[in-house]
Amino acid sequence: MRCVLATALLGLATSCSPGGAILPDQPGLGADGASGGGAEDSGSGGATDSGGGGQGDSGGSAGEGEACNGHPELCARRLDEVTFPGTHNSMSNSDAGWYFPNQEHGITRQLEDGVRALMLDTHDYWGEPYLCHSYCELGKQPLVEGLGEVRAFLAANPREVVIIIFQDAITVEETVAVFESLGLDEQVWTWDPDAQELPTLGELVEGGQQLVVSAEVSGPPPGWYHHAWDLVVDTPYSFSSAEEFSCELNRGSAENPLFLVNHWVGTPLPTEEGSREVNTAEVLGGRARQCAEEWSRPVNILAVDFYEEGALLEVVRELNGLGG
Repeated sequence: MRCVLATALLGLATSCSPGGAILPDQPGLGADGASGGGAEDSGSGGATDSGGGGQGDSGGSAGEGEACNGHPELCARRLDEVTFPGTHNSMSNSDAGWYFPNQEHGITRQLEDGVRALMLDTHDYWGEPYLCHSYCELGKQPLVEGLGEVRAFLAANPREVVIIIFQDAITVEETVAVFESLGLDEQVWTWDPDAQELPTLGELVEGGQQLVVSAEVSGPPPGWYHHAWDLVVDTPYSFSSAEEFSCELNRGSAENPLFLVNHWVGTPLPTEEGSREVNTAEVLGGRARQCAEEWSRPVNILAVDFYEEGALLEVVRELNGLGG
């Protein structure tokens, strides 16, 4: 039924497999009729807003050598003491012509604007690893291209720490091969569950481990490819209105070191209007503070749809105690 609905809505030249998957007649075509589906920006730009704390110069810019994610105050804080602004289905964006996007801009622009936690969905598309949401016919980007944008950003901004959570529908080996091809496997942090504390942002930056990677389905080895629900605990994510928001435990254990608050609504599709309503400082900040209070711990990842609508970066700055 989902396949039939998608093909009817989009008018795609496709057929449906017995299992309900969309089978494209032309495998080279993306959502906009063109191959690929990469971001609108090149991967070479520096950040205009800092991550993990709001706006400011990037950690790699001149005069900010001692900053981490744009703020010196964050360098001495442990990973689990910092709030990272995040995006849901980060790869799905209207700039690149995706159908039913969750964001307006692609990965590079998000990172430049201050986003520091990316939620990325991986799929096999005609034998190659891609970033897609449910169906690659609705929008796609080669995984190597998307992660290449992350690599370029970190090269230009070496004092930034970025979190990636994969909703993985490809094998660990396929994902690791892309990391290795880009040299990103040299920049990932490996969690030691026996360690008493997580590292500080400063320790991650100085150690050249600016990437924190986890996956919802698979897990290690390698050690840096963490199973998400060993490292992260999250809230529910399926809401149709702000009145339904809750801070209840969804996935993972309450003892896991990182706390993800999923904050978006769908009807069932994401909309900028809906994000504009729930991403206000009052609603978004209020829920983040409520969840932090209920759990007696900081919110570490605050993830939204259409981050540019509303006050995500402002709320994160406040949660990190960084002021205006």
